Amino acid sequence: MDLETREKPELVQGKVDWKGRTALKHKHGGMRTGLLILAAFGFEQMATVALAANLVTYFNGVLHFNLADAANELTSFLGSSYILSLAVAALADIYIGRLNATLISGCVEFLGLVLLTVQAHFSGLRPPTCNIFDPTSHCEKVRGGNAALFFIALYLLAVGSAGIKAALLPHGADQFDEKDPREARGMSSFFNFVLLIASLGGAASLTLIVWVQDNKGWDRGFGLSTLAMFVGMVLFTVGLPMHRIQPVQGTSTIVEIVQVYVAAIRNRKLQLPEDPAELYEIDRDAEAAADQEFLPHRDTFRFLDKAAVKETPALQHRHSESPSPWKLCRMTQVESAKIVLGMVPIFGCTIIMTLGLAQLQTFSIQQGLTMDTRIGSFNIPPATLPVIPVSFLIFIVPIYDRVIVPFIRKFTGHPTGITHLQRIGVGLVLSAISMAVAAIVEVKRKKVARDHGMLDAIPVAQPLPISVFWLSFQYFIYGIADLFTYVGLLELFYSEAPKGIKSLSTCFMWCSMALGFFFSSILVKIVNRATEGGTKGGGWLAGNNINRNHLNLFYLLLSSLSTCNFFIYLFVASRYKYRPRITPVVSN
Repeated sequence: MDLETREKPELVQGKVDWKGRTALKHKHGGMRTGLLILAAFGFEQMATVALAANLVTYFNGVLHFNLADAANELTSFLGSSYILSLAVAALADIYIGRLNATLISGCVEFLGLVLLTVQAHFSGLRPPTCNIFDPTSHCEKVRGGNAALFFIALYLLAVGSAGIKAALLPHGADQFDEKDPREARGMSSFFNFVLLIASLGGAASLTLIVWVQDNKGWDRGFGLSTLAMFVGMVLFTVGLPMHRIQPVQGTSTIVEIVQVYVAAIRNRKLQLPEDPAELYEIDRDAEAAADQEFLPHRDTFRFLDKAAVKETPALQHRHSESPSPWKLCRMTQVESAKIVLGMVPIFGCTIIMTLGLAQLQTFSIQQGLTMDTRIGSFNIPPATLPVIPVSFLIFIVPIYDRVIVPFIRKFTGHPTGITHLQRIGVGLVLSAISMAVAAIVEVKRKKVARDHGMLDAIPVAQPLPISVFWLSFQYFIYGIADLFTYVGLLELFYSEAPKGIKSLSTCFMWCSMALGFFFSSILVKIVNRATEGGTKGGGWLAGNNINRNHLNLFYLLLSSLSTCNFFIYLFVASRYKYRPRITPVVSN
């Protein structure tokens, strides 16, 4: 009996190993397994971050898209990779599980990288070599079967990347037991390490892989990304015997939230009871036995309460019959939907910020191609410039967590120094400043081109006498904004979300970025259409000569939009009410 009693706590209820047996606490999961998962994530970031930073150059210089189309193709690809994460998350919850979703997505992403490498290696699969920046050249754009091969590879990458975003990190969180204080601290460290590992993988990608792409050939650069992805999947697979696995839930929280909205509409003619206790809810003891969270009723978004209105009192005594979830929802389910709905305006205000990120990954790279990239005898690839904010994050994250937060906490008494909403607001202000700085730098760059008679200079071949490091100011400021807004957004979703949707918190952040990238593509087209009559080139961003475009005005427009967005955010944030919770006592 004593031996049985000692072994019983070693079982991890609700988690299994890779053979379907109940997981053992000291054999499966924990920080050791979490570090292997983080290592796999780091190699995946190494494989893909260079694509986001430098693929616009491949679109433009190799496949011969014009500048605006190249920027739009890249933002559409990035947007797809983010928005599809929601679909993969739902698929993982309902059918295949997070582990299988990660393995399948990794294989799909690997296949996409292989196809990109093959096309970049064989000259017959891409257009004839041509300098698209030379106004006398007539470059052939990729088309036919070659274009089909490229876009198949690109969107295999998008699907695979979406799956990794949706499943890998939640699976990493599954390695820890929130009810165990020691493992709960380990989970907190795991999420802190996510940003650090992403920054390390991104730094390696933006330096090594981008340099190989620009100096040794795109085929070798894509090949190196393929190798990094392969190593990441090997690390993930080797650790499988140590993983704790969340069994397939058979339902999706996204579906449950949709059910609330559908049921509220279907029950719109029913009368709300005066006492919220009369709304439908399963027995609390049964709910506790099912290890589900109970959420108390809140007097907000009362129209959603109709999803929990029972048509007849007889339903109160019919526990043996399960009501249709599309007609009658539990009160806890309704409160979950309320929390998500309350966060939607906050979520919406972060979309504009991604418009700035999209330009840093597209037009800013094209700016860098026209500038002096030398440091002594070494040339810095323009796509490497995002390593500046990434490197900054590597150092600032531990400093912020260990020094700045405790210092601010002495004055605010808040566990995180400042609230999540305040953190997001700081980032939104900095993003507006970043775009204003980008406009000023572009004015200076064009002035140099005009003063030296180099408005028609060929990028790379005829660099302007201005250092590419002038672009570092906008990257640096945006890097700080990224630390505040996106990490603050992730913390907000994770802390505010009910237990059932915490695993989807990262997907909401990816969705925000996805919409920002899609809106960027739309905005570029709108701006070109609106300004084509007032410019010689047919629009602010039309054509391939960035020296004669009006990118500075476009950046100024983005800064203005970001500023207006911040004031809207102030209004929205002031009306937001945090979930009621017991506030921990924080010592100074």
